[in-house]
Amino acid sequence: MKSSLLSTPLLCLSLLALAACSKGKEQGPPQMPPPEVGVFTAQPQSSPLTRDLVGRLSPYRSADVRARVPGVLLKRTYDEGTNVKKGQLLFQIDPAPLKAVLAASSAALAQAQATHTNDKITAQRVRELAPKGYVSKSDLDNALAAERNSAAAVQAAQANVQTARINLGYANVTSPIDGRAGQQQVTEGALVGNAEATLLTTVDQIDSLYVNFTMSVASLEQMRSAQSSGNVTLADPNKASVQVTLPDGSAYGEPGVLDFSDTTVNPATGSVNLRATIPNPKHSLLPGMYVTLKANLGQQHKVFLIPQPAVLRDTVGAYVMTVGSDGKVARKDVTTTDMSGGNWVVTNGLKAGDQVVVSGIQNVKDGAPAKASPWHAAPAGAASAANAPGTAPSRK
Repeated sequence: MKSSLLSTPLLCLSLLALAACSKGKEQGPPQMPPPEVGVFTAQPQSSPLTRDLVGRLSPYRSADVRARVPGVLLKRTYDEGTNVKKGQLLFQIDPAPLKAVLAASSAALAQAQATHTNDKITAQRVRELAPKGYVSKSDLDNALAAERNSAAAVQAAQANVQTARINLGYANVTSPIDGRAGQQQVTEGALVGNAEATLLTTVDQIDSLYVNFTMSVASLEQMRSAQSSGNVTLADPNKASVQVTLPDGSAYGEPGVLDFSDTTVNPATGSVNLRATIPNPKHSLLPGMYVTLKANLGQQHKVFLIPQPAVLRDTVGAYVMTVGSDGKVARKDVTTTDMSGGNWVVTNGLKAGDQVVVSGIQNVKDGAPAKASPWHAAPAGAASAANAPGTAPSRK
């Protein structure tokens, strides 16, 4: 009897222990709280329509200096690579043969003038005698014809003299424009201008430069389509601006202006040629350089400017992660066009008020809950959680 009473408390304690263990198994391990993320509220706005392109610089004006008359090159009168003025003497061709041609042409003119004077006197005498019947009608016609022929010969001789004088002037080769003269192409003592206009040098005007670039037909059609729908306002072709970036990555201080757009498509590249004028007062830019440029072609309307860290990419395309009103994360595929001030310009895929995840994005998953708080951009030079390395969330 006593043994039975002692076993009863032990049985109760065992049952309590088993109940506690069973309760612990039913509760399971404690769950992790949802990750904290910084979100940016997307709102539609207007943004400049820009395109990043590659262009090549060319002179504003370029003139080939050529020998226009045959002769031996005597000397060069300028320093290669220096600035020259319009009309400045650059080369001198031996003028002696040209002077001889001019002298012969002048003599031929004098002879023609003498002949014309004699024929004129004869024709006048025949005119006076013809009414009196002293000369025949045939003699009168011959005298008048001789007078006309000699007058024409005088005009031809005068033209020859003028041509010889012009050719003699070409012996002094001058610059056709203001600009920078290039390297001498022919040395002194060489025969130039024989059967062709020999290139002597080139003068380039580089106070302003052209930057030539191309834009694909697909981009142009996309802009025109957006303009017709009211989402884009294209700039006046005479006011569209470009900003040049130098090969070292620095921005060029002088903005340019778009001044030409071709009316045809290049069949070899499927693109349209465009050109802008770039001021070059310090001659820091040189023709032939390749530069990158940002062309401002107008305004985009009803677009979203999303911070760069918020836009991710995978094999499907660009996307962002958003936190909905139910506190759960959702993926949204978006369409981006270009960058504006460190933000991606999103034209499709978002709506006003979407909470886009910017910081802590490496901790979220599609369909999982997240605790959202407003995201603030970090000051320049400061570390930001949005820039912290991390893998992009997997698509669920």
